[in-house]
Amino acid sequence: MPHIFRTYPRALPLAAAALALALGACSDGQVRSEAGAPPRPQQKWNNAPPPPPLSSTIPQDVSVPQSNPDLQALQDDFDQFSWQSFVAVNWPAGPDGNPKPGATIGPDVPTVWENWKESREIFLPGGATPPPWGQDTPPPAVCKGLGDATLHLTQVGKTPNVLDESGEPFETGPLIDQNGQYVRFAILTNQDMFDNIVSNGLYSAAGQKKFGKPANFALPPNSKQVGAIMVKSAWKVLGANDVATRFHTAKALVYTNPGEHEGVQASCKLQTVGLVGLHIAHKTQGEPQWVWSSFEHVDNVPTQGEPIDKPHYNFYNKACTTCQVNQPPPRPWNPNNAYTQPTQVMREIALTDSTKRLNATYQALLSKNYPGTVWANYELISTQWPTNAKNPIDPTGNPAPAFLANTTLETYIQGRVPRASSSCMDCHNNATMTTGLTSDFTYLLQRAQ
Repeated sequence: MPHIFRTYPRALPLAAAALALALGACSDGQVRSEAGAPPRPQQKWNNAPPPPPLSSTIPQDVSVPQSNPDLQALQDDFDQFSWQSFVAVNWPAGPDGNPKPGATIGPDVPTVWENWKESREIFLPGGATPPPWGQDTPPPAVCKGLGDATLHLTQVGKTPNVLDESGEPFETGPLIDQNGQYVRFAILTNQDMFDNIVSNGLYSAAGQKKFGKPANFALPPNSKQVGAIMVKSAWKVLGANDVATRFHTAKALVYTNPGEHEGVQASCKLQTVGLVGLHIAHKTQGEPQWVWSSFEHVDNVPTQGEPIDKPHYNFYNKACTTCQVNQPPPRPWNPNNAYTQPTQVMREIALTDSTKRLNATYQALLSKNYPGTVWANYELISTQWPTNAKNPIDPTGNPAPAFLANTTLETYIQGRVPRASSSCMDCHNNATMTTGLTSDFTYLLQRAQ
């Protein structure tokens, strides 16, 4: 049935699901309209209207300017939405956490999203009520006295038999950078999502039981709010071999939680970390399955089948001919170790030519706006979105592309294997609360105590 955006109608043909699968499976930068048909070229951004000016305003929904867009044109629209969102959430933050008046994106300073609520501040021991928006939760006791930090990084991955929001839902394991250090993760929500959780009591197991129905982060019709947003981030501890000016950096209290890592002692360090991966998940009025935008640092990894042309990668050593690719490190895992054998990572699904062109466009805009900006060192991997949001049979809405993996956040489940390889919407469709009721495409609510 037709799928309606805020302004522009979008009606996809019955073959949309097949086209979406084709889009996810093709790595040559072309979209095939049907089996056996010749490839048709993608829409070229140099023939399309230029991207809008860089803005601190998070877009409420996806703009579809074409009167009769095909699947690739829609993918381009969603990718542009992702870049607009990336720019807005990474805008410099003022004292109140909102975009700083008179500022522009470019300098390496604390961002808007870094002032949102971290998951550890929402889901407290014993189901306690989280402090109000704008009020921080104290760091773990072992971190006290170490100094001020922009972030508290408390996660290193999924632990045995526990679904942790920072790790993959299937094959799991920590990610080790080329300095032999564990990558750390955090997930934060914006105020619209936080307010929904608090007002409905979803921060505690007792509150979820009292709520007694599936979670729903949808906005009321014609709302002027931006809607629920989750930002999942991956950070590497910067070492002597890293060029800090190539990363967005933050001072972080890096905490090792013994409750999540069996046999590991609690520890905390104040460290400078660099952003290497970023998911932005946004539940818009037109996309009830959320829009999933995935970004990475450009130096993270090479892509299988493409030239290995960088002198240094964050998660790949081209001199190691015996390293197994995309394999979790052997147990036991201990983030307190001074050094762990690095993970050898490669991207399994290449970026499309259209996404590469859009990346180049925005990287050039960012560099022109602020020469030398760190933000020009990040790239969109892809955007996953529902081609048929109201599909009565498939609650995932026939996602396109079919698979989406960030090499820092879904390291070990890349690929194109149905029900095994990473697909944001397919995986998060299974998310439930502590009551077993569905949680509207977020595993966060399982953390309630």
